[in-house]
Amino acid sequence: MEEQFESHRNHLLAVAYRMLGSRTEAEDAVQEAWLRLHRSDRSQIDNAGGWLTTVVSRICLDMLRSKKARREEFLDELLLANIEDRSNPEHETLMADSVGVALLMVLSKLNPPERIAFVLHDIFAMPFRELAPIIGKSELATRKLASRARQKVRGREEHTHADLGRQRTLVDAFLAAAYKGDLEELVKALDPEVVLRDDRERGTIIETKGAIALAKKVAGRAKPAQVALVGGRIGAVTAPGGKLLYVIQFTLRDGKIAEVDLISRPSRLAQLEISML
Repeated sequence: MEEQFESHRNHLLAVAYRMLGSRTEAEDAVQEAWLRLHRSDRSQIDNAGGWLTTVVSRICLDMLRSKKARREEFLDELLLANIEDRSNPEHETLMADSVGVALLMVLSKLNPPERIAFVLHDIFAMPFRELAPIIGKSELATRKLASRARQKVRGREEHTHADLGRQRTLVDAFLAAAYKGDLEELVKALDPEVVLRDDRERGTIIETKGAIALAKKVAGRAKPAQVALVGGRIGAVTAPGGKLLYVIQFTLRDGKIAEVDLISRPSRLAQLEISML
């Protein structure tokens, strides 16, 4: 029984982590599934993998519902989540590949049934007929939940592919230049009158004006970032090692970056709508 359970452990951790956004809680959910397997009549289990996935999903659903009363606390925990134990390469790879930080932030905006429906159907391809009993709704209602969640994850704002493509090309060039310390490429991407607003100083927002001044400030100091839509505008999430440092929101004008808002305070981060591109 233990060998059979261990063969499914990584899959169960990936499912639970996507739903809960916390490694510690994901491990708790998987451990609870092990206890339930230990107490169950295994002669009645035809498909151990399917049975365990269903059990873990129901445990996660209960955990998400219990968090509803402390929603703001949960968001802060999720936004500041860190992969604590980096000594296990297999586990680190699982968590790194599992889901991007930006997607976790989006999933945190979904209610528990929406989140379960999206994760199990859109990410793990579980059929709606198997998913519906887990959520406790009809197959049709479960389809609607998944559709609603999908729309929230993709973002409600309508952007043409061409517009997003051009914006992303510009932002990617800026982020790459900032990371490499390429002043020439940085200035090329910026409006001459660009403004950077940075809230990382406690109790105040520091402004930097002008393309050359901004380029000198960020060149070689930037962290790798994951591009996303932030508040309906092109932006990026910076979270090295799974620990969120800040979110960047860009305002573009005439093919140049005109404003850069760097947001790091948990109270401000929790208010942002993040959508995956």
